[in-house]
Amino acid sequence: MRKSLLGAALLCLMSWSAIAADGPMKNGHPDTYEVVKGDTLWDISNSFLNSPWLWPEIWHANPQIENPHLIYPGDVISLVYIDGKPRLTVTSRGEASRTIKLGPKVRSTPIDSVIPAIPLDKINSLLKRSRVVASAEVLTGAPYIVTAAQERVVSGVDDTIYARGNFDSNAPAYGIYRQGDIIIDPKTKEALGVMAVDLGAADVKQIRGEIATLLVTRSESEIRAGDRLLESEERRIDSTFYPSAPEAAIDGEIVGVAGGISQIGQFDNVLVNRGDREGLKPGNILAINRKLTVIDEKRKEQVTMPAHRVGLLMIFKTFEKVSFGIVLETTEPLLVGDQLENP
Repeated sequence: MRKSLLGAALLCLMSWSAIAADGPMKNGHPDTYEVVKGDTLWDISNSFLNSPWLWPEIWHANPQIENPHLIYPGDVISLVYIDGKPRLTVTSRGEASRTIKLGPKVRSTPIDSVIPAIPLDKINSLLKRSRVVASAEVLTGAPYIVTAAQERVVSGVDDTIYARGNFDSNAPAYGIYRQGDIIIDPKTKEALGVMAVDLGAADVKQIRGEIATLLVTRSESEIRAGDRLLESEERRIDSTFYPSAPEAAIDGEIVGVAGGISQIGQFDNVLVNRGDREGLKPGNILAINRKLTVIDEKRKEQVTMPAHRVGLLMIFKTFEKVSFGIVLETTEPLLVGDQLENP
């Protein structure tokens, strides 16, 4: 399957001779692949292409593929050549081999069985709830919890809480947050935002003046008096990603990592000091580079070696000045401070 997806795409974008010259296909790639549960499109593509992040533009360029992202366990995808030109053929769950053609049809397969582009379970929490606000004032000016019913010190799911502030009568629910770290650009020293640590969520039961009564519906940590309430973000969260290179040149770095770990590996979530302002979008792929600085013992001075590539990451959630990314490939443990640029 992997070769089919990747090979057919590349061949549709350019002539076969150009493809062979550029060498996009991995040596020893399979001719066919049967999809199994647990596969991701990234893993499958990585079996066929030297640069697996090219798979979406390759598939989109092939008019024979209706929707290349709807791949299911049991599908077998093969690359064949007809009159010297590549053609993508698919055998789906025991059906006879057929060439995909555009045309209306219904496929009665549960949506949750579709093979995802990347392992979504690795970013689920950050994708849905993590938040960066522009400044600490956004939180200090937001409504805050005054107390809980029966004056409990700590609140959790199904507890009633009372909060004070300016509430939107049209907002049915609020997220509960506590101020986290201020994000500082390591080079410019610009304040890029403030982490709003997700504690839970609550439904609004009633609002009387500046006092609101809410019911806690989700709790990720202890909820206390003084914690802040923010309306749910209106930005659309899409779990379908289409890897691509950023449209503008990016010169950034990893400035943080989820979970408080010091060394970063595959599928770890990282914070990047570039965002909407620089044109980053969900799905953008960035190369991770490292510049090694050592002491030249002969001259007794520091020398910075040329940067070398140590991995790839994909942006999955953006804010004005920062973004969250997931590490897709790494050849060695990554570190905060590693450099980022276009792949």
